Amino acid sequence: MTRKEFQALTDKGTVLLDGGTGSCLRSMGMPAGVCTEQWVYEHPDAIKKLQTEYASAGSQIIYAPTFGANRISLENMGLKGRTEELNRTLAARTVEHLSGHVFVAGDMSTTGKPMEPYGPMTYDGLMDVYKEQIVFLAESGVDLLVAETLMSQEEALVICDAARAVCDLPLLISFTCEGDGNLYFGGTVAEAAAALDAMGADAVGVNCSVGPDQLEAVIRRLKDTVSIPIMAKPNAGMPVITETGEAVYSMGAEEFAGHVLHLKDCGASLIGGCCGTTPEYIRKIKKSL
Repeated sequence: MTRKEFQALTDKGTVLLDGGTGSCLRSMGMPAGVCTEQWVYEHPDAIKKLQTEYASAGSQIIYAPTFGANRISLENMGLKGRTEELNRTLAARTVEHLSGHVFVAGDMSTTGKPMEPYGPMTYDGLMDVYKEQIVFLAESGVDLLVAETLMSQEEALVICDAARAVCDLPLLISFTCEGDGNLYFGGTVAEAAAALDAMGADAVGVNCSVGPDQLEAVIRRLKDTVSIPIMAKPNAGMPVITETGEAVYSMGAEEFAGHVLHLKDCGASLIGGCCGTTPEYIRKIKKSL
């Protein structure tokens, strides 16, 4: 997919993303505390089933299960030497069984180590990490790139630089934030989005964080700030942790769909779900659309 083709897609109307991955995989048998990327590598039928259900529900863009497959995050799980293998394999499998039905996004996220002055990561060090992952994803045939659940503007800017240095795929960037739009390492989503718009990102927005009922002001502010499409991929409300450590989310599919469609009216043109959402949530949004 070229960047012009992505723009043409969003110009046609609302684009439906997928929903939660990790929370769904837990319900499909993935244990707590394991590396998600390694688990789906070893259980290809589980992730294929989930992705196929999202496609059937109406998702137009589905994320490859490479969220935490950067070198640093994998090193924390004792898997640094498998960075290339996991990225290439998980992306290629997703492309293989979804190609022609939906667009596949190579998924990235934070390394978990903040940049200076908040943490040990330098611009050059982080640039190398993301360039490496992006090359693996792009060469595996993904249609576009997504960097999600980011917590700082600085990290997002490095990812934008890294993507533009190695390919010309569409790049979507979304942040996790407080309900008031503040980022966890300074600044606001709107300020970060403005910088990314100027740098050539193809869409910006928010994911995870809170429920869709708490993001109206954030989406409206983004609509007033940027000229590129806006993403909204919130959680299914706020979680309650059970005695066994399971996160149970408060918002059912129908209520969630109603709130997400309100975010569309506030300015979001790419909508979906994050933690706690399932293909049924996407199906409800699709039906309402």
